[in-house]
Amino acid sequence: MRRALQLAALGPAVGDHARVGAVVLSPAGDVLAEGWHKGAGTPHAEVDAMAKVPAEQLRGATAVVTLEPCNHTGRTGPCAVALVEAGIGRVVYAVDDPGVQARGGADRLRAAGVEVVSGVLADEAEAFLERWLLSVRQGRPWVTVKWASSLDGRAAAADGTSKWITGTAARQHVHEQRAAHDAILVGTGTVLADDPSLTARGDGGELLADQPLPVVLGDRPVPADAAVRRHPRGLLVLPGHDLSAALHGLRDHGVHSVLVEGGPTIASALVAAGLVDEVLVYLAPVLLGGPRTALGDVGVGSIGERHQLDVTSTTSLGPDLLVRARPHRVRPRVEQPAVGQHGDGGARTDRSTP
Repeated sequence: MRRALQLAALGPAVGDHARVGAVVLSPAGDVLAEGWHKGAGTPHAEVDAMAKVPAEQLRGATAVVTLEPCNHTGRTGPCAVALVEAGIGRVVYAVDDPGVQARGGADRLRAAGVEVVSGVLADEAEAFLERWLLSVRQGRPWVTVKWASSLDGRAAAADGTSKWITGTAARQHVHEQRAAHDAILVGTGTVLADDPSLTARGDGGELLADQPLPVVLGDRPVPADAAVRRHPRGLLVLPGHDLSAALHGLRDHGVHSVLVEGGPTIASALVAAGLVDEVLVYLAPVLLGGPRTALGDVGVGSIGERHQLDVTSTTSLGPDLLVRARPHRVRPRVEQPAVGQHGDGGARTDRSTP
């Protein structure tokens, strides 16, 4: 299973799909083939692996997969059916598929007489798939909120100027984070004030291979000559100010993760609504003072209402410091089954930091 997770990491980190890996073992335990999902519309991991094995060697073999084999027909057919038709005798997987349409593969396999073991390395698989799993379970993308500020928490000087608070290393890291998310979200105020392109670029200014879908939220029109209208992914405008509805609507566009760079207004509203899964704060060793804080009202009236964060890492980026943090959540622990136990129970619902 750990090898299957390594294989899953070879798949694209963004896109409307889960990153899944698979290893096919002979009845004697020898590795027959390995596979992984290479992106939407391509064979799923277990099918990719089985395609590399002569049909006669698949009968009675074991398929080890990081995610429960799917049970529906989308761009490809149901993996559960492919496993049964191939004569696979045993399927071992880590995490149940939470998708309403896709789940049920384990039950289908058992009904066909295939031995099924679930929950193996569930914690590691949950951590690896956390963005995708959250988006499917909650019906909205994983939300990362980013801002850059001075050490005293200012996003701009008193006159509103804010360009180059942080250095080149921090700014390049932001572009890498853009490329690592399916979409990038700002409000119309940011578009009108800064005219950002919202592209992911390399240190030479070149466009990176992975580009986030640019999303603008708000009712004011985006100017016809705005830089974001020249984005290679096009432009998605979501009218209104209902953040929850907007995020849920992004799922219809295949967005499982979104990076928010919309300034203090939208960042504060997301924090106040409890819709933030991760915070990236780029701190510059400068002091600005003044009223232009990185966050505004986040619904905290007293210290007891504070938003508690868990810092998961701190990274030096030239003279600047990146603080990565997540909302503090107490997650119940569910015992894993012993290897060989059947049934749906076993995949833990808690997620540790990868």
